[in-house]
Order: sequence, then structure tokens, then C-alpha cells
Amino acid sequence: MTEPVSPITDDILLAVEQVLMHAHPQEKAQRSIALYTNWQALSELQRADALAKPSASKVIKLKEPGRPAKPALVDAKHLARRGLGSLAGRIALLHSLAHIEFNAINLALDAVYRFRDVPVDYVSDWLKVASDEGEHFMLLSNHLLHHNSYYGEHNAHTGLWDMALRTDHDILVRMALVPRILEARGLDVAPPMIKKLEAQKDIDSAAILQRIYTDEITHVAIGNRWFRYVCEQRGLDGAAVFRDLLAGPSSAYLRSPYNDEARLQAGFTREEMQVIRDMENEYRETVQGQHS
Repeated sequence: MTEPVSPITDDILLAVEQVLMHAHPQEKAQRSIALYTNWQALSELQRADALAKPSASKVIKLKEPGRPAKPALVDAKHLARRGLGSLAGRIALLHSLAHIEFNAINLALDAVYRFRDVPVDYVSDWLKVASDEGEHFMLLSNHLLHHNSYYGEHNAHTGLWDMALRTDHDILVRMALVPRILEARGLDVAPPMIKKLEAQKDIDSAAILQRIYTDEITHVAIGNRWFRYVCEQRGLDGAAVFRDLLAGPSSAYLRSPYNDEARLQAGFTREEMQVIRDMENEYRETVQGQHS
């Protein structure tokens, strides 16, 4: 029997931690949805009171959140690459997307669990993201079952939680790099992927990916909102901070072409888009120099 989640009015942060550490993927997704539903049912005053209460939840460095024994996690270079022209290739894509969404639940919950003394709206925003990611995971999980597959059938890569560990020391770094780099990458790759699925007459998979893409624009916008909020609180130039944080290994995550339309819609500025392009070019030149 699974442990019950603490009532959010008693200890919201403990309730978030319990869902974060829950290992069963479908139950985690459903609990993340319920967590936000229950939070939304509270008045503004009740939410503020809930956050002001002392919590039994203590922030620690998490090597990993709750996850099932499968999928086995391997380096991305060891994962087989398959085209979308076959059903097996499309199932592999759905599995990969389910793994991304499962980790996105964890990243959103960790943004609440880890960073305290934040505005009520911050908690509301990231609980909404966790709920959306839970819905995305369930759509993909159920679609895999429809194809006689399941989440955990294939290996998956280890890289998604790595960025959480690299950014767990500072809310500014987390907001700069997780939603604005990792999640924003989805805005670039989703539209061509949707077109490929439609070309294969896989309309159901394309529709799921379209739903995810639409929601991810709002998630990146939430990241942009709170990145700018923290910069303003600290009296920092956001564009300069972003450039500094992208220097070095973080630029490895930058891969053109970029979906400027979606990124601007999500709150990036044109100046920031130029910073992203500049930092990608600088990183490529550095890597090429190391191998020449």
C-alpha cells in the first residue's frame, strides 16, 4: 500500500516532497495533478497560511527523486536511434517523450521543494507545471499501452536530472537553465516532429505532441517570469547573468535552429535569442579548437 500524501493545508512542502519521492510513475503523475487541484481549491489567504507554517520537510541534495526500477538509465550515446517511419520507431519516440515528461514532473516539484521563502504565485506556477507534466505523462503512458508497450520497456538516458543537480544551489541558476534551456529545447524540436508524425498518418501521437508543445510555451514563460523576478530582487542584469551562466558546459545544450516565434511568445527577448546564438557559436569554436 502506498503512503498517503500529507494534506496541503497541514504541510504543503511535505506533501510536495512526498510526491517528488514517490517511485511509481503513473501514481506520481496522478498525485501531481491532485496536488495542484487541491492547491487551486484554496483561497489566496489559505495558500499564504499554508506556506507560512513550519514544515517537516527538510531540503537535502537529492541524488535522484523517486523513480521506478525501469527504465534502466544509460548514457544517451548508448540509446538506439530509430526513424519515425516504423511503428517501432514511433513507440521508441513515445517512450523517450514519456521519460522526459516523467522527469519534468520531478523538476517542477523540486522547484517548490528546494527553494523556500518564495511568493505564493511561484508555488502556484510550479505546481501547475507539475500537474501539466503529469497529464502529459499519462497521455503518453496510455498511448504506449495502446501500442502494447509501456513506460520502462526501453532504456532511457540519464541527463535530465543531471541539470537539476547542477542547479540545486541557487534558484536563479535553476530558473535560468532548466526552463529556459532544457524545456525551451522542446519548443525547437516539437513542430518538425509533429509534421513527421502527421506525414506517417500517426494523428493521435501528433495530437499528444501538439498538446505538450502548447503547454511547454507556458512553462518556459513561467521560467522566464521567475528568472526575471529573481534578477530584479538581486538588482542584476538578466541578459548579462544569462550569458555568464551559459559560458562553458551549459552551452552544450544549445542546438540551432531555434523556434524564435515560440521562444518570443514564451517571453524570451530578441537580445536573449542573440545571446543564445552567440554562446552556441562560442562553444562550437572552443570544442573545435580542442580537437584541432
